[in-house]
Amino acid sequence: MKIKTLAGAGLLLLMASCASESPAPSPPPPPVYRPPPAPTPSADQCGAAEAQKFVGRSRTEIPIPVLPALQRVACTTCPVTMDYSPRRLNFFYDAQTGIVKEVKCG
Repeated sequence: MKIKTLAGAGLLLLMASCASESPAPSPPPPPVYRPPPAPTPSADQCGAAEAQKFVGRSRTEIPIPVLPALQRVACTTCPVTMDYSPRRLNFFYDAQTGIVKEVKCG
């Protein structure tokens, strides 16, 4: 009988230990790295909106720039470099009339 009692007691202990143990909580997921959002460039970093007043006027009315590297004046058919600079203000005029046709950044 002792064998049955020991087996029964062991079975009860096994069942009790299974019932009383709750599963260990899973660890939280590792944090996901998200880089900070890139600053959105202003569509008008060069001041083209203010310079639109020169469209339709003579190119001789374009003010002489304080920083020539940040301003370019060229005719609409003239070759210009293709490098883009969002801070550079471009004035494009008609070569025959000298009238400003477009003002934009780049």
